Amino acid sequence: MGSVIQENKTALITGAASGVGFAIAKLCRSKGMNLALLDIDQTNLVKAKGVLHDINPRLLTEAYVIDVAEIEIWKATAKQIATLFPSIDLVVLNAGKGYKPQGQESGRLNPWLDGDYWQKTFDTNVRGPLNGLEALLPILRAPETPSPKSIVITGSKQGITNPPGAGNPAYNASKAAIKNLAEHLAHDLRSDPATTHISAHLLIPGWTWTGLMGNVGPTNEGEIQKPAGAWYPSQVAEELLKGLESGSFYIICPDGETTPALDQARMKWASDDVIEGRAALSRWDEKWKGRAEEAIQADAKARSS
Repeated sequence: MGSVIQENKTALITGAASGVGFAIAKLCRSKGMNLALLDIDQTNLVKAKGVLHDINPRLLTEAYVIDVAEIEIWKATAKQIATLFPSIDLVVLNAGKGYKPQGQESGRLNPWLDGDYWQKTFDTNVRGPLNGLEALLPILRAPETPSPKSIVITGSKQGITNPPGAGNPAYNASKAAIKNLAEHLAHDLRSDPATTHISAHLLIPGWTWTGLMGNVGPTNEGEIQKPAGAWYPSQVAEELLKGLESGSFYIICPDGETTPALDQARMKWASDDVIEGRAALSRWDEKWKGRAEEAIQADAKARSS
């Protein structure tokens, strides 16, 4: 099928100063693409631009400091990019943030007592991609004879399996919303004659050594001490490339501890909570977790055989 990651095309990437965003930008540059890099972290964005420019100085490399939660900044930035670059072929809406709830209460009540924690999480993780779509879709659909375009939105397995934790509810819910809106986007793009040239894709990383885990900035991966089971961001970028080449909507990444078969078994168990009428998040419920683990392992083994 091929992908839009090709020589002389342009990639626009949010969260491009570090982690998965920077890794995708580096992969795109290695394929000869122009780059529009967006991030709120000005210091690391400047570093990222320098590193990527030096890989191939003849290609366009521009950096834009942006808070993705601000729609007017998005619109102004999109206009600048459309003026400077010959086209925008790949859009990667990757910027994301995980916040911790504040409060005097201890344990699992904290998230439910801190409305600001929810607001900040959704502003970046949900409003950010929606603002990007509002600003960029008119540009992507504009030509009378359009060339293929792709929009990638970064989700998370946590938006599907929904693991509980004192700091997880807002993040998990934001990524569940991303899955939902990306699915609707894909349907609407393929259903409208004016946008059939635009494909949508949901990138679903596994355990990845990113800024959410302290790996901030465009550092040399070989010099980073990461957990043994986590993937490097560059591995996620390579998985994205494979997914785009095959035309996949769901691009689900394994990691050093979780195989595709185990991912599938866990996702199936989570979905079956609804179908079977089990306890919410039964995989972590005292009455269910033993049976859940046994069933998940058996399912994963069957899928692997």
